[in-house]
Amino acid sequence: MTKLKYLVRQPKSVGITNPPLLVLIHGYGSNENDLFSFADYLHPDFLVISLRAPLNLPMMGHAWYSIHFDAEQGKWSDDKEALGSCELVLQFLDELMESHLYDKSQVHLLGFSQGAILSYALGLTNPKRFASVIALSGYLNENITQLPKPEDAPALYAAHGSLDEVVPFDWGQRSAELLKQKGFAIQFDAFPVGHTISQDGFHKLLTWQNALLNKQ
Repeated sequence: MTKLKYLVRQPKSVGITNPPLLVLIHGYGSNENDLFSFADYLHPDFLVISLRAPLNLPMMGHAWYSIHFDAEQGKWSDDKEALGSCELVLQFLDELMESHLYDKSQVHLLGFSQGAILSYALGLTNPKRFASVIALSGYLNENITQLPKPEDAPALYAAHGSLDEVVPFDWGQRSAELLKQKGFAIQFDAFPVGHTISQDGFHKLLTWQNALLNKQ
């Protein structure tokens, strides 16, 4: 089994043998417990898996890829590591079927910050494998993402705090605008908060996600 550690919330709905899967992907310096704190509020049909990123950081933190600082390039992301993490997640999902059955046509991603960047990359590069992407406080890194035809893309939702001090709001907004210009359908919401998920923001994404799931 892939070495990714994870937490599980089984479906709350009775009698579901082939549930939709929701994968939670945390941000830089966090861990699998962060987004999992929302698990009880998510759609009852979901099998919820919250992953821990493979790179260890100080203070029990983890990352999907390194963020470097140097004089020549300033702050930059390790795209090679990011692509490696994408492959780890795909391999993990294949192997997960051995222990947890789920509907392979209904795999959904929810990522925050660095996890949102990875979710964009996973969902758009592998559109046949994912039904939706929720990208919170992140942006589209075109160096690690291959855009599909818009009609083949998963359902897309993005949100960002207008006061974000970590990942600039403009980065998230520009990513959504770029996707719209290229013909992708994406809902983008802004909230007057920093680098966090507000209560209003969480309710908004739940409304969007539940409406999507109830259409299936």
